[in-house]
Amino acid sequence: MHSSSLPPLDGLTAVIAAHRTGSFTAAAESLELTHGAVSRRVQSVERWLGTPLFERHGRGVRATPAGQRFVAQVEEALGAIRESADRWRPRREMPTIRISVVPSFARLWLLPRLPALQESPAQRRIELAIEHRVADLAAGQSDLSVRYGKGQWRGVRAQLLFAEQLYPVASPDLAASLGAHAKPARLAEHALLHDSDTSQWRDWLAAQDVRFRAKSADRRFEDYDLVLTAAQAGLGIALLRSPLADDAVASGRLVRVAKPAIRNVAGHYLAMAAAEDRESVRRVADKLLAMTAALRR
Repeated sequence: MHSSSLPPLDGLTAVIAAHRTGSFTAAAESLELTHGAVSRRVQSVERWLGTPLFERHGRGVRATPAGQRFVAQVEEALGAIRESADRWRPRREMPTIRISVVPSFARLWLLPRLPALQESPAQRRIELAIEHRVADLAAGQSDLSVRYGKGQWRGVRAQLLFAEQLYPVASPDLAASLGAHAKPARLAEHALLHDSDTSQWRDWLAAQDVRFRAKSADRRFEDYDLVLTAAQAGLGIALLRSPLADDAVASGRLVRVAKPAIRNVAGHYLAMAAAEDRESVRRVADKLLAMTAALRR
């Protein structure tokens, strides 16, 4: 064996390439060297090791038993070096984008689509702040916010994600008892389910020339997804906000009980600070807008 404690390192890459391709010519092409350069580098390793690594034949080369063992050990050693480098090399942190969103929107629409928003393999980490408060974007409480309203908020840029249509729905059993296309006046006699605001029921009934009258049987819930859960349990009639809750009808958990629909005066908007210019935040905003483009059409 050669007196040097280490083999010629450029020769090791030539040995591995020759073993992988079975040809000095092919190895030379992969390494962007000449055939002669690869041959000399392999010979330098063989001199250092003191034994032939390849048998030459008409179609190329094949590793000798010693060559096979040597290449396996070299590849194992290089793998350990790569693993060590990965462990000590500074990692590029994945950007984290914080989105403030109300609970109902998170549960009904955003959470099922979160993997698509992060992309695969993950390009970013999305952190959801599920809350009822309006996050102060300028103060950095959140990077983005999905807000429900008319799109007019001070100090932010708001872009419409999608608007909504409202129509009555009930559980399959209650819908069957009401019959197909129940008259609005009859629906108004039943328990009406709503969140903290009754204006949507007032508007829908007014559009059908029916006056809204609050009843003791009516039920109020803080979050809209609880309104839908109560409707599925047969506790009353709810207004479905389409397309936010379309899955409830598509799955058969709720049934449409009247044909008329009205436009919701509130919609879902993507808001960001007026001065926001970070590329990572803009990319998430653009992705959300792209995901909802069909709903806006």
